[in-house]
Amino acid sequence: MADKLNRILKERVAHDAATKDKLLGAAYVVINKDGLIYQGSAGRIRQPVESPAFATDSVTWMASMTKLVTATCVMQLVDRGLIKLDDDVRPLMPRLAKMQILEGFTSEGEDGKPILRDNPHPITLRHLLTHTTGLPYDIIIPDIMRWSQHVGRTVNNLSWTLDGFDTPLLFPPGEGWCYGTSIDWAGQVLESLTGLTLHEYARRNVLDPLGMARTGFLLDELLQPNSTEKLEGYVPGSLRNPETGELADTNPPGPSPPPVASGGAGLYGCAADYAKLLQALLKILAGSSEEVEGGGLVSKAAMDEMVRPQLKTDKQRADLKQSISMLLLTPELPADTPMDFGLIGAMNTQDVPGQRRKGSLTWSGICNSRWWMDPQTGIAGAMFVNVSPFGDKAAYELFRELEQAVYAELVPRKE
Repeated sequence: MADKLNRILKERVAHDAATKDKLLGAAYVVINKDGLIYQGSAGRIRQPVESPAFATDSVTWMASMTKLVTATCVMQLVDRGLIKLDDDVRPLMPRLAKMQILEGFTSEGEDGKPILRDNPHPITLRHLLTHTTGLPYDIIIPDIMRWSQHVGRTVNNLSWTLDGFDTPLLFPPGEGWCYGTSIDWAGQVLESLTGLTLHEYARRNVLDPLGMARTGFLLDELLQPNSTEKLEGYVPGSLRNPETGELADTNPPGPSPPPVASGGAGLYGCAADYAKLLQALLKILAGSSEEVEGGGLVSKAAMDEMVRPQLKTDKQRADLKQSISMLLLTPELPADTPMDFGLIGAMNTQDVPGQRRKGSLTWSGICNSRWWMDPQTGIAGAMFVNVSPFGDKAAYELFRELEQAVYAELVPRKE
């Protein structure tokens, strides 16, 4: 299998200055509960051909791959009895308590004023983890950008500030599904309950215990001390020209250091570290409650809940499906794949021929890195790249091809 995966990686990356429809570099890991099954990489970390090689320990922006780490941290608080999934978090977060629901505008023209009404409904931790709160990502919702302009707002979600995360709701909590800043607010709930920043909590309770030394919210910290090895191992990212298909180097996102640790998108890290997280979660899934007790990141009961379908209404599932289609959230899967959502990611509710089994979970980041976890087969994987814009065809086709190769080798085909 290793030879085949290595070949696929090498075929998909650029080997000279021509980058049309190629990636500069990529790293890939496959894991089961016992550890790595495969790790490999190909390509380079920056545009110049002589740049250092892209490796499984090359650090890059993880974007929404962060959400799995944050959800794991939050579920630890549930395990410890600090909060329940269905508790109303508004008393902990005054900003959430003040959020109103945007119902539209008084007119279509520029003079139209936002129509807002108070939200009388609870906002629960489950709402935040499943994106059923009504909180959007402002930069992808025209009505929210219009509201921002009307109120003179000068920040957005990628400012990594509380003001940047603070927008109206698009619907009453629990009545739909909308991808947005809910996990950022889950991180803020954690900070309120623990008295620690999300950066501090994650370092002490997830990253350090797993040995994820090259993952963190503070990029400057990861690049210290200023050793040549660490500096050369940072992947700044690349931007594809939509007309030519060629790539150019880009700068890292957001302010450094960030004003707030973004639980939804703030981590930097590498494929080798992410493999440790996926292995730890698979080990919990595979074990009994007694085996996991005291030795896992979360309890067996919490882990089982994290991978359980959470959407309760047809409206929620329809919203999810529409978002998946419009935003290319799972382009590695057939478009007609029925989907639900767990506490940690999207879930296919039927087997995908030649790929993951029913009940597998997945998510990605705007940088086009992706992970998946298959509880039925006990395997998981992650691909780390850093290319924009999101939905890059070269990236998701590579992810699909790698996954299909893994299943062809490791999982007997169902008749």
